[in-house]
Parts: sequence; C-alpha cells; structure tokens
Amino acid sequence: MARGKSGRVVLEIDPELKRQLYANLENKQQTMKDWFIKEAESLIYGAKQTTLFTISEKTTSYKHKTEDK
Repeated sequence: MARGKSGRVVLEIDPELKRQLYANLENKQQTMKDWFIKEAESLIYGAKQTTLFTISEKTTSYKHKTEDK
C-alpha cells in the first residue's frame, strides 16, 4: 500500500466490517478519527503514555504531575 507524506490514512476494508465499525463507534458517540488516533497512540506509546495533568483532590484546578501537591 502506498504511503504518502500527508496526514491522511486511506484503507480499503470489507464493507460489512466498515458498517459494523461505524455502528459501534456511533453507539459510543466516537468518531472514526478519534478512535483511530487513540488506538494508534496506544499501539505506539503503550503504557508509557501518561496524562500530563491531574485534578487535585483538594481543589478543582489542574496541576502538572511534576508539581508538588
């Protein structure tokens, strides 16, 4: 399959698989793009990927994980 330098990903899949995929994503109120990015990041970064921000239990403000609580 060709690989261009744009940010597009083009796949040819079975139409029934595509229908079921879109139906499942619709039930989860998720877009194909959001799902793909989440899955791709999970594949690439795995458990190494962490959230940069946490919500402090004492306040409702966001704190960077490296800051002292």
